[in-house]
Amino acid sequence: MIIALACVIAIAVIAFILGVRAKDLPEPEPLSPFLHLDERKAAIYENLRDLQFEYRVGKLSDQDYQSTKKDLQRELASVLAEVDALKARLNGAEQVVVQAAVNDFVCASCGAKFEKPLKFCGECGKPMKVAQA
Repeated sequence: MIIALACVIAIAVIAFILGVRAKDLPEPEPLSPFLHLDERKAAIYENLRDLQFEYRVGKLSDQDYQSTKKDLQRELASVLAEVDALKARLNGAEQVVVQAAVNDFVCASCGAKFEKPLKFCGECGKPMKVAQA
């Protein structure tokens, strides 16, 4: 009896799994176009910290430290250039006009909106100003 019940439940689960169509599933939340660049940037910063630690401990010679540091800084510069190029493309393509309410705080540089007053923008890091509608 228990085996029969387990078989019925297993068949029901398999039928349900096979019966769900891809179009019935909800759309996944879109990922930020900056996500992979932010991850690369974080990894480079971590590598620079590790490199500096290993140099201070004495595991690296001065020449190896300087050459590796320059390589990581070049890679970081290219990632930051990609971020800037992507921001420019997105701003140029969309030309979104931000209509802020009186209490909203909008970055004058990048147009990011925040509900709380901030001294610096959480997106671009530039000083914030209160937007007037």
